[in-house]
Amino acid sequence: MRAHHDMGGLPAGPVEATEHDYLLWEKRVDALMMLLSDRKRQLLRVDQLRRGIEQLGSDAYDRMTYYERWIASITHNMLERGVFTSDELGRKMAEVETRLAAEREPRG
Repeated sequence: MRAHHDMGGLPAGPVEATEHDYLLWEKRVDALMMLLSDRKRQLLRVDQLRRGIEQLGSDAYDRMTYYERWIASITHNMLERGVFTSDELGRKMAEVETRLAAEREPRG
């Protein structure tokens, strides 16, 4: 049976074969993958990244962009391996949200 992400041979419309400017966060996700998968750390292999992406539900897969799928898979894999806990991740995300909110406040 074909999985949702497996589009091989199906009509999907035209493919835009041009390069685009990557957003800063996309560059950071790519850099994070390179660091996690380097010979020294070996915390994540490409096949593990792919498995995580392929395991996304069809709704999430369709809603997410390319690098959103990557970061979802990286996060799942790091949680699975015990690199950090969901509590640690939640605390860090709250810290970042607080910092960003403070940066958006008008100064005057």
